[in-house]
Amino acid sequence: MSGILGKKIGMTSIFDADGKNIPCTVIEAGPCVVTQVKTVETDGYNAVQLAFDDRKEKNTPAALKGHFKRSGAAPKRYVAEFRQFGLEIKSGDVLKADMVIEGTYCDISGTSKGKGFQGVVKRHNFAGVGSATHGQHNRMRAPGSMGNSSFASRVIKGKRLAGHLGNALVKIQNLQVVKVIPEHNLVLIRGAVPGAKGSYLKMEF
Repeated sequence: MSGILGKKIGMTSIFDADGKNIPCTVIEAGPCVVTQVKTVETDGYNAVQLAFDDRKEKNTPAALKGHFKRSGAAPKRYVAEFRQFGLEIKSGDVLKADMVIEGTYCDISGTSKGKGFQGVVKRHNFAGVGSATHGQHNRMRAPGSMGNSSFASRVIKGKRLAGHLGNALVKIQNLQVVKVIPEHNLVLIRGAVPGAKGSYLKMEF
């Protein structure tokens, strides 16, 4: 399994050969620098580490400066590993969007948008109590009764309640690559992917 790192640019739509309008997410895929190639002999497992998006050297910790310097790369903002990388590469190589093949499918991981503290209607898709039930005339979006009376006499663990929503790692599988624009390092993915505009993504093929 190979992959590449990228940044979410936004959404658009294109027309296919049959004239159907396809919603797409635009991703800036690469250029990514191979900063480390891990092996079983040296690290205990096989993996390839990629880095993406330049950052100012003055804002980079000294330990990371040395790590990037070993591979001859400038300091980067986003670093991720890929297990069992399918391509033969070495430290210092640069991967760009031209490695992505149109029509293939990929898995994309990203950090979802943070929604803050949300109630049960938004967080767990509760329907609300409606307008014709007992004791809830002014609490239409309340969670309702939570626990038992005689036995347990408490709220059972795992009860779906209000709380923090979003800002979590989300992985969506089997997304189709609709179009690749290698001269601009852009990849168009069918449908939506996690995260806000400008957020970093990990694409696995």
